[in-house]
Amino acid sequence: MNDEASKQLTDARFKRLVGVQRTTFEEILAVLKTAYQLKHAKGGRKPKLSLEDLLMATLQYVREY
Repeated sequence: MNDEASKQLTDARFKRLVGVQRTTFEEILAVLKTAYQLKHAKGGRKPKLSLEDLLMATLQYVREY
């Protein structure tokens, strides 16, 4: 699910899908972005998935198992 599709979800559906509230998701994403920038400050290959998609996939996986 891409970022545009997830923004169209209501807060209740977003929490049901991902397992956390939207505000918590955004806080985790902010921490993840700063950590990613520090780790990849020298450069490197561009990621195939955005950080939002990676976080959403990870949270959905943890929720299922």
